This record gives sequence, structure tokens and C-alpha cells, in this order.
Amino acid sequence: MRILVQKFGGTSLSTFEARNHAIQHIKRALDEEYNLVIVVSAMGRKGDPYATDTLLDSIHQSGGRLAAREKDMLLCCGETISAVTLSSLLNVELISSIVLNGAQAGITTNDQYGNAQIISIDPTRILELLYQQKVVIVTGFQGATLKHDLTTLGRGGSDTSATALGVALGAEIVDIFTDVNGILTADPRIVDNAKPLSHVTFNEISHLAHNGAKVIHPRAVEIAKHANLPIRIRSTFSQEAGTLVAGFEALKLESNTVVDRHITGITYTQSLTQITVINQEGLYDTSLHVFKAMAQRLISVDFINVNPSGVVYTVFDAQATSALEALQQLNYSVNIVSHCAKVSIIGGGMNGVPGIMAQIVEALMERDIPILQSSDSNTTIWVLVKGEDMINAVRRLHDKFKLFQ
Repeated sequence: MRILVQKFGGTSLSTFEARNHAIQHIKRALDEEYNLVIVVSAMGRKGDPYATDTLLDSIHQSGGRLAAREKDMLLCCGETISAVTLSSLLNVELISSIVLNGAQAGITTNDQYGNAQIISIDPTRILELLYQQKVVIVTGFQGATLKHDLTTLGRGGSDTSATALGVALGAEIVDIFTDVNGILTADPRIVDNAKPLSHVTFNEISHLAHNGAKVIHPRAVEIAKHANLPIRIRSTFSQEAGTLVAGFEALKLESNTVVDRHITGITYTQSLTQITVINQEGLYDTSLHVFKAMAQRLISVDFINVNPSGVVYTVFDAQATSALEALQQLNYSVNIVSHCAKVSIIGGGMNGVPGIMAQIVEALMERDIPILQSSDSNTTIWVLVKGEDMINAVRRLHDKFKLFQ
């Protein structure tokens, strides 16, 4: 049985026109003799009637004291509405379909409401329905505990549902439909000449996703990577193939060639505060006390540099006040730089290549953009810049490495 999983995001289902494009993709897949499992997100984005953020706003308007378990029950409604709407449209087209929520689809999770982890998937019922020539529509973003309580998988959970179901079903591929035509070398909203990528490796997309690219959730990538399940990132509004995400060997077979590129793309994360804590003379346990204090306040830290003179790290602007209060209680000398942005230069081919950092520094110096902090791994170099310099930094680095070619 050739199984294809198609996932349609909120913008792919938000309007009549968008839903019609989704129907056409479904028809083409059926014409190619795929057995189809369709995973859907809630319709639209914040402000749209059934979007997840709109449902969350309704809680705040009702006092904001809803327990996490009951909140998940509410949030499951958005995907349910999307699924039954799509099923109705398929019935009009004389395409036989059936809707399953996450629990009915066999997705079992732990009880971490709001950000549940998948424990197991039993694909038996879906496979039975596929053998009956049904198109199976599954509500994304959700599952159920062993006690049958509804749970949600956190932000980007529909991507996670799609790839996890793809693995459990032995799917040939997973198509992630969104409002952009694949993965680009940079955010097209700020880089006019950002170029679509025909293919990327799992490692490259994982780093892109973790560092700000919004096209697919990192958890979904990790699931697909471990199972070596190919993913295509495609536009709902186009018939183009989009970007193929797969292992190196699979990409080599697919394209019959390998693109030798040092840099794959430039991403960014905004609204960060840089915190520098200076060691007191003769004391070298500052980092231990600092990170314990952050953990006690549930503050996530990033971009960490520890050295004999102290520790430098970033937190999100929204958590900066709490972080500063904790450090003041420890009587540490602290420097704060608010409203920063982390710019990430990502490429699986940069490891061991001399001169990459020199080009980064040169590109930013040419635009008088100071680097507040830097770090690197074998596939990524990060630089911290002031928030007002972020757009120019991304554009200049994109041009410097000629990613538009």
C-alpha cells in the first residue's frame, strides 16, 4: 500500500479559495494512486474565529483560570472544525472520507497538557480505513493519555502529528503544505532575493527550524530524521514540488548530484536580552549560581558563553525582568542589553572550511553592525546584534555568501 500523509496548515484552510487548492492537491494524490491520510491544523491565525490563539483569547476573556487539562479540551476544537469542514468538501467531490481525532487515530501521549509527548501510535484503525478506500482526515496537534484525556502537542504540533503518523504507517513521504513554496535561503519578508531550496538534509532543516525558520517544527523534523522519512515542504497555492527534506544518500539518489554549498540559509530570532554577569574577585562558581537561579524561575537561557571573567547568555525580553531580579538577589554585578536579535548562519558544508567567520565579520563591519556576541557549531555560526541592526545583518550576510545564486 502506497501511503502519503498530507498536512495542511491553518492558512491552507482559512478561506474558501485556500480550501479549494487543498482539495486539488488531494485529488492529484488520489490520481497518483496514493492512499491518503490528511492531517489538519486549526483554520487561520490569531483573530480568525477558530484559530488556536483565538481560542486561547476566549479563556482570558473568561477569567483566565482554566486548568491545563480543560484548556486542552478547548484547544482540540479548532482542528475538529477544520477536519469536518474538509470532510464535507470532499463529500461534495464524491471522495469518501472519515474524520478521526488524535485519540481515535491511535495517538497516545503522556499527561503533560499543553505540550504532550507522543508515547506510541497504533495505526490499526487508520490502516483498516485505508483498505476500505477511505481518505482518513486526522485532527493534528492532539492525542490522548492512557486514561483517555485529550492532550495537545504544543506549538507546531500538527507537523509533529503528521510525521509521527507517517512513521507509524510506513508512509512513502509526508507533504507539509503551507503558504510558502518550500524552504528559502532567508525570510522573504525581509530579503527580496531569497532563493527557494530544492532540497536540504535533515541536519540542515533541523538547524534552520531550531534557529527561527517557521516552515516546520523541529520536533517533526527529529521524528522524520530518526525514521529516515522524507518530507516535502510545499505551497498550498502552487503545484510546484517545493523543498525535499531527506537524508544525504536519499538526496543524492533523488537529484543524481550533490550541491556543494558551504552556507544553506540565514535565520534569526528576535526579542532577546543579553545578560553579562561579572565574576567577583577570587570566586569562580558564578555560572553555577546564575543558571540555578534561572532554572528556579523557569527561565530558558541560550547563547551561553562561560569564561574566567564571568558568564554571558541571553533570555527572551519577556523574561528579562525576572532574570534581573534573581541576579540582584545574588548581589551580582550585571550588564543588560535589551532588544537584541540572534542571527544564525547555517550550512552543513561549513565545517572545516577556513574563512567563514572572517566573511561574517567583514560583511557586518561593512555596514557598521557591531557583533555583541558569537558562537559556533559544526553547522551553524551565531552572532548577536542589536535588534535595530537585524534586518540589515540578515540582508548583508545573504548577499555576502551569494545565497541568491
